[in-house]
Amino acid sequence: MNASFRLGIVGGAGWLGGAIAGAALAAGAVRAQDLALSYRSARPDRFPASFWTDDNQLLADRSDIIMLSVRPQDWPSLELDAKGKLVISVMAGIRIAEIGEKHCTRRVVRTLPNAAAEVGKSYTPWIASSDATELDRIAVRAIFDACGVQDEVGSERDIDYLTGLTGSGPAFPALLAEAMMRDAVAFGLSPEVARRAVNTVLTGTGRLLELNDASPADTVAAFLRYRGTTAAAIETMREAGFDEAVAKGLAAAFLKSIAMGKA
Repeated sequence: MNASFRLGIVGGAGWLGGAIAGAALAAGAVRAQDLALSYRSARPDRFPASFWTDDNQLLADRSDIIMLSVRPQDWPSLELDAKGKLVISVMAGIRIAEIGEKHCTRRVVRTLPNAAAEVGKSYTPWIASSDATELDRIAVRAIFDACGVQDEVGSERDIDYLTGLTGSGPAFPALLAEAMMRDAVAFGLSPEVARRAVNTVLTGTGRLLELNDASPADTVAAFLRYRGTTAAAIETMREAGFDEAVAKGLAAAFLKSIAMGKA
C-alpha cells in the first residue's frame, strides 16, 4: 500500500505501540517520516527516522491519525485534543463514546490487537463509530493487516468478548503448553526435550491451521475417528472438564473487559 497518512502513536515507547509501529513500517502502511511516537521518560532507540516526543498534544497536532496505546488505567489522565481527527484505541474496555467525548472527535475506532503483532500474526477485531469515513476504514485495515489479520465486527460487545478470546493472544496456547511441559517433565523427560517437543507441536499446529484454513473442530473430529492415543487423550480431557474450563475462562475475560470500561 502507498502510505498517505501521518500516524501518531501515544505510548509508542511501550511494547504494543512499538510492535504496531514496527509492523506498519515493515509493511509500508506508513512511512518512517510520517510516524510520530510518544514516550513517558526515556526516548527509545527504535525508529530513528521517526519523530519522538514526550508531548502527546504535539504528537496529535502533527498527525492525521492518532492511536492510543496506553493502559486503560492510565487513560483517564491522558490529556489530548484530537480536533476531529481519527482516533484509534487499542485499549481494552474503553468505549467509543467515552473516547470521542474526552478527545474531541466523532471519528473513533476501537480495536484489540494481541501480542502476536510483534511477529505480524495478531488477530485484530475492530469497530468504527458512525462518523468514521471509508478512508478511515481503509487506513485501519492497512495498519492492522500489517500486524496480521483484521476483521470489522458488528458491536462493541463483540470487541469485549474477543478481548478474552483473541486479545489474550499467545497466553491460552502457552497455558496449554505449560501444562503439557509440566507433565512431560514429571514423566521424566528433560526440560529441554519437553520444551522443544511442546513448542514444536503448538507452532506446527498453528501453521497447519493457517495454511489449510482448517476448522479446529474438523481436526479434532479426524483424530477422534481414528480411535488412537490422541482420541483417548481428548476424551479424557473433556471428561475432566476441559471445554467447561475454557468457557468459564472466556466468560471471566468478557466480564473483566466490561468492568475495565466502567472503572
